[in-house]
Amino acid sequence: MRILPSGDHALLVELDTLDQVLGYYTALTASPPADVIDIVPAARTVMVTTSGGLDALSRALRAVTPADGAHAVGDLIELPVTYDGEDLEDVALVLDCSVSEVVQRHTGEEWTVAFCGFSPGFGYLTSSATWDIPRRQSPRTKVPTGAVALAGEFSGVYPRESPGGWQLIGRTDVKIFDQERDPAALFHPGRRVRFVDAGRG
Repeated sequence: MRILPSGDHALLVELDTLDQVLGYYTALTASPPADVIDIVPAARTVMVTTSGGLDALSRALRAVTPADGAHAVGDLIELPVTYDGEDLEDVALVLDCSVSEVVQRHTGEEWTVAFCGFSPGFGYLTSSATWDIPRRQSPRTKVPTGAVALAGEFSGVYPRESPGGWQLIGRTDVKIFDQERDPAALFHPGRRVRFVDAGRG
């Protein structure tokens, strides 16, 4: 673990793996040091903003003991998904299985929002299983709102129409980001997500 300055009021904690980030973020949010304003996880870092001194914050951050079982600590939501994505068959080929097995595997996992980025409301969801799905060789100029996708070790849901290179496996009608809702973003770090096959009655 390395702790680096990030401006005058924040420190950046560098960790080796995403699992370490999840465990560190879980422990830190459960018992934040005094004067902490914000805690923002990413793929290999956790940024901590404070209204106090950086020396005191650095000592507190070094004393944090990462939590175990960080994939199962937040509240759980279910998202209905229609699995008819344009890349579903390609993903099945990558995984060397049938399309129905891809759906079963995706819905059988309990996903955790590891961190957010790319666009407002977009969450990078990870699970305890091993996923390694390559991005598309040619990104799309338009990915529709609500598209459910896979890339690398992550799953995600596009909160609005945008360019994107992830593999599309389905779609949901649930608004992932809604400015009229409080909070606007449905996904936040630590929240657990279970995808449900909307085609099963």
